[in-house]
Amino acid sequence: MKTEWWKDAVVYQIYPRSFQDSNGDGIGDLRGIISRLDYIKELGADVIWICPIYPSPNVDYGYDVTDHKTVMDSYGTMDDFHELLDQVHQRGLKLVMDFVLNHTSVEHPWFKKAELDKKSKYRSYYFWRPGTKNGPPTDWVSDYGCPVWQYEEHTGEYYLHMNAVKQADLNWEHPEVRQAVFDMMRFWLDKGVDGLRIDQLHLISKKEYLPSYEDYIIRQAEPKPFQPNGERIHDYLKEMTDEVFSRYDVMSVGEVGSVTPEEGLKYTGTDKHELNMIFHFQHMELDQQPGKEHWDLKPLELSDLKSVLTTWQKKLEHQGWNTLYWCNHDQPRIVSRFGDDGEYRKASAKMLATVLYLMKGTPYIYQGEEIGMTNAPFTRIEDYKDIQTINMYHKRVFEKGYDPEDVMRSILAKSRDHARTPMQWSSGKNAGFTDGTPWLKVNPNFSSINVEEAQTDPDSILTYYKKLISLRKQYADLIKGSYDLLLPDDSQLFVYMRENGKQQLLSVNNFSKDQAVFRWPKHCGKEQSSLLLGNYKNNGDLADEMVFQPYESRVYLLDKTVK
Repeated sequence: MKTEWWKDAVVYQIYPRSFQDSNGDGIGDLRGIISRLDYIKELGADVIWICPIYPSPNVDYGYDVTDHKTVMDSYGTMDDFHELLDQVHQRGLKLVMDFVLNHTSVEHPWFKKAELDKKSKYRSYYFWRPGTKNGPPTDWVSDYGCPVWQYEEHTGEYYLHMNAVKQADLNWEHPEVRQAVFDMMRFWLDKGVDGLRIDQLHLISKKEYLPSYEDYIIRQAEPKPFQPNGERIHDYLKEMTDEVFSRYDVMSVGEVGSVTPEEGLKYTGTDKHELNMIFHFQHMELDQQPGKEHWDLKPLELSDLKSVLTTWQKKLEHQGWNTLYWCNHDQPRIVSRFGDDGEYRKASAKMLATVLYLMKGTPYIYQGEEIGMTNAPFTRIEDYKDIQTINMYHKRVFEKGYDPEDVMRSILAKSRDHARTPMQWSSGKNAGFTDGTPWLKVNPNFSSINVEEAQTDPDSILTYYKKLISLRKQYADLIKGSYDLLLPDDSQLFVYMRENGKQQLLSVNNFSKDQAVFRWPKHCGKEQSSLLLGNYKNNGDLADEMVFQPYESRVYLLDKTVK
């Protein structure tokens, strides 16, 4: 019998390469994860989402897969995976795996056969096109800063890759491709895995006609046909649910970029027979200049953040379900991004958690977020491993002539490697991550920001996360209630109310480094209020007008049954 257990869950995301190394080779592995399961359990998480562990040439560190049915040697063996799954379940936790189905590595056996023979059945598993007199079939450019068409000399045609050159896109129009992917998904679910997170789901539907940007500009007859969330995406998802998800009591979550709340409801609506949840990017694009690239920075406007988060809360309030996330393996550290990773690191990290994780939806906490890990201060491009970062640097500096200091400023703010520096367990060698040489440099602030230090500090970010998660579970019915934004025009305070009829939860958050004045709403019964949680000491006093310190958060319970 299928249940909605994921609505009551808190998810902890692991990037295995950087989590814990058990054998001294500098790369995190499955046995390292096993050794840290008690830590995750003590945090209060219910589900572990683990990034790809499949064999990969590591061009994109696991998101370029060569075999979806086994484990990469550097992570361990299938026996190690079975032990991990068993140990997870013994602790009452669940395990969700990351699944890459928009593309494969060019080292995948399917592609190796496809590139050698135009008559191979695997040729139609991918997108192949002859070139034009000017070169590639179209003039598209990927998010990785390179053309999306790569010439293959053996057959004299180009293959499509919406990501890096070594990640060839699968042709989901082909029924055999879909059935092969569904078979791989069932392989892991049959082992007892509790769910799948689908990578880049928004890219799988593409039209057979693949126009160029110039064609689109001239015709302007419809949205770009190569735009994400193509016309058959929902057909594919319904088929996926019929063939896979409907047969198991598991959770399904998809990465879906370029989607509005209205479109999000099409993916997650309870009557749609598609996904339980999606990851959208709208709140993660608010510090990006409109119409420009990920690297083109602008300051965050609190009004924009309120608007985006509130719209998603309201649109999915009665149907659908939200994911609540600040960080993941593709995003920089949130305390450096939207908070203050200097003087107010602790306060702002706690505030950010309070703002998001008391909303309606499933929280996703990324490794290190719970101790306030920050962006790394790496100022040399040689210190970065992320292909997206490296490609962008070379394109902007050497092809477009950008000032290297300006480019590095963007990298210091937005590189994916900030999320991928090794987990900081202790102040010891390599932050306790490995006895060997770490695959990516450790953030030098590990001596003061680490798990061991946080576990001994009653005022640590880690301690606060545990309290926040506990509060969320204690008031689960209230967390599933209605959401209403208060003070929408306030430039400092992010305030909202949760309600279930009998009780109200008021979340008041100062989203700035300056003091802010909060005036108690007249329609909220101050006399029936009690402080549940705060990130400053001695902040339990109630008054009609209260001064909030920089990045201060308070959570009040209002009991409507008390007269």
